[in-house]
Amino acid sequence: MKSIILAAGVSARLRPLTDHTPKCLLKFGGKTILQRMLDNLLYYNLSDIIIVTGYLQEQIKDFITKFYPHLSVTYIFNDKYDTTNNIYSLWMTKDLVLNNDMLLMDSDILFDKRIIGLLINSEYKDCLALRSDHLLSDEEIKIRLNSDKSIAEISKTVDLKHAVGESIGIEKFSAEFTKKLFEILDRKILTKNEVNIFYEAAFQESINGGNKIYAVDIGSLKCIELDYAEDIERANKEVIQHLD
Repeated sequence: MKSIILAAGVSARLRPLTDHTPKCLLKFGGKTILQRMLDNLLYYNLSDIIIVTGYLQEQIKDFITKFYPHLSVTYIFNDKYDTTNNIYSLWMTKDLVLNNDMLLMDSDILFDKRIIGLLINSEYKDCLALRSDHLLSDEEIKIRLNSDKSIAEISKTVDLKHAVGESIGIEKFSAEFTKKLFEILDRKILTKNEVNIFYEAAFQESINGGNKIYAVDIGSLKCIELDYAEDIERANKEVIQHLD
C-alpha cells in the first residue's frame, strides 16, 4: 500500500505561524504534525510513503532526513503550490500510485493512530474516515449517506440537515478504485483545468459514475484539522492529550 501525504499548501489562514514554517511542521505537545503522522503510519508498518511538497519544501525534507534517517520517502514537488489545490497534488502522484492500494492523507490533521487501523482493517475496500460527534458548519467537507452506508454526497455544500458528519481527510482506496480515480483526475486536470478545487470533487464524480465509497465512523477517537487559529487552541486544549 502506498501512503500519500499532501503537504504542498501555503496555509495562509494560519499566518503568521506559517510565514516561515510549513503547517505540517508546527508543533503540538512537543511533536510536529508530520512527525505524528509518520509515527502513525509506521505503527502499522506503512513505510512506502510519498509526500507531495511545495511551500518551504526543503524544511520538510530536512526534518525527515534528521529525524527519520532510515525512512525512504519519495518526494514530489508541486511547483504550482500557490495556485492549485489538493486535487492537483493528488493528481501528481499518478505515476507512482496507479494500480496500487492507497492510503491518502492531508498533512494538517492531528489524529489518533487507531483511525488508520479502522480503515486498513475495514471490510470495505474503498472507504474514508468519518467524524460524526460534533455540530457541523459550512466549513467542513460533509457527507450524506445512502441506506447501505455508502456515500451519496461529499462536499462542503451538503445540506446540514442531511449530513451525518465530516470527512477528516484520511482515505483508503483499492488499486481498482485508484485506477478509476486517476482517470477522473486526468480529465479534470488535463481537459477541464480544474486545478484549484478539492479532491473530493473527483470522489463525487466517481460516486456519480456508480462506484462505492463507504464511511467508517471513528467514534470517540480524537482528530482535528488545523486551518484556523481557533483550531490551534482547540487542538492544544482538547485533542493533543489524547494522542500519546
